[in-house]
Amino acid sequence: MLLRIDDTDPARNLPGGEEAILEDLRWLGIEWDEGPVRQSDRLDRYREAAAGLPRRFQGVTLLRDDGTATYHLASVVDDVDFGVTHVVRGSDHRPNEELHRALAVALGAEPPVYVHYGLVLGPDGKKLSKRAAGASVASLRAQGIPPEAVRGYLEELGIPRHDVHLDLTRIRSLAVEVLARLPDADLAERLGVPPAVVPAVRGAHDLNEARELATTILEPPVVSLPEDRETLERFRELRAGSENGLDGNEARAIVRELKAVGGHLRAVRRALTGRESGPELWAVIAALPRDETLRRIDAAL
Repeated sequence: MLLRIDDTDPARNLPGGEEAILEDLRWLGIEWDEGPVRQSDRLDRYREAAAGLPRRFQGVTLLRDDGTATYHLASVVDDVDFGVTHVVRGSDHRPNEELHRALAVALGAEPPVYVHYGLVLGPDGKKLSKRAAGASVASLRAQGIPPEAVRGYLEELGIPRHDVHLDLTRIRSLAVEVLARLPDADLAERLGVPPAVVPAVRGAHDLNEARELATTILEPPVVSLPEDRETLERFRELRAGSENGLDGNEARAIVRELKAVGGHLRAVRRALTGRESGPELWAVIAALPRDETLRRIDAAL
């Protein structure tokens, strides 16, 4: 795979733009064998190719006034030089096919096969705005969507013959499936949390939500609960007498014991996380080391 950066139009080149493209590709797991080759480094070659052609070819400008090549010239010269056999691109480029074929022939080359596929449009049926939710790989990554979900969605689309609408609901559904399949160690690494916390974040819809759930456990709360002293003291007694690391069944047993004596489970949750709701209480108990659990209970008392 040869990665080529089309950057001959200075007005469209944004600071950090190329780095963002490389980051998006790597995040999706797409690797390349050669490149990146930048069209801005090949201006002399484009001028050389244009020397045997009229400045305007079929009424289309090939070289700008500043001597830089337009998209049409640069793309076709690259196709010729790099031995491109198939050009697969969006249907918005279909009107360029005749021109590009003619340019290739004029340059003494066999035109490649051109395949045009449908575009991914916004809900309004118009071309996606770059600022729209999910309109770019970077925005999906920022929303906590795992790369496997984006790849899965693109694989489902295949090469659509007609325009399709961006289906964020489907992408989010795939994200849930991906997170559910990830082994604890892999999910812990992605979230940057201890593996013991992972059971508490299972069921999250995306990586952002999973991180937020993990934060409710890992960040010590500031809370005082003297009115619930009896429940907290009983919980402290149970936790102090158990192993440092608990599995799910052991943590559930502590919760059952508290229920049996009429304990206020919400008080324990607030003491451990500072919140009224969140992951299952047994998962919170299992995620926290014994010493940290006792420290938080003592602080609440």
